Parts: sequence; C-alpha cells; structure tokens
Amino acid sequence: MAESGESTDTSAAGADPSGELAEIADFGYERARDELVEVVRLLEQGGLDLDESLALWERGEALANRCEQHLAGARKRVADALHRSDLERQQ
Repeated sequence: MAESGESTDTSAAGADPSGELAEIADFGYERARDELVEVVRLLEQGGLDLDESLALWERGEALANRCEQHLAGARKRVADALHRSDLERQQ
C-alpha cells in the first residue's frame, strides 16, 4: 500500500488532521486509491470511536477527491489526444 519508508497509519490518535489531509495533495493516483481502500476497510470493520471514525471519514473524502483529480486529468489527456488525432486526420 505505502511506498517504502512511509507510514501507513490511518489512525486519528495524536494526528494533525490538517497536516495529514494536506499531504494527500502530493499523492499519486495509486497511493491515494490504495489508502482509500484501507480507510473503507477500517470503517466497515467498525469498532472505532466516533472521533476516530470521523477522522477516517475525512481522510477518505480527501483521498477520494485526490483520486478524482487524477482521473479528471487522465480524461482530459485522453480527450486532448483524441482531438489532436481528429485534427491530423482532417488535414
């Protein structure tokens, strides 16, 4: 899930939520997706107190948004490539 040397701790205990959420902006698609899968697993497993659950939910939302940013960028790249291809065929 995490790249070597990186923490995979998604617990809310002692965490700085704004710092953790800000770091997500640097995640690649695969890392964000993998961590989102882990957050969902932990939430579905249950047994967390309300604060831990809310912190995980917030992290999951940030991870899902990061994934969507990557997917939107990929969609744009594909659309641009198709558009260039169409222009080349018309010439």
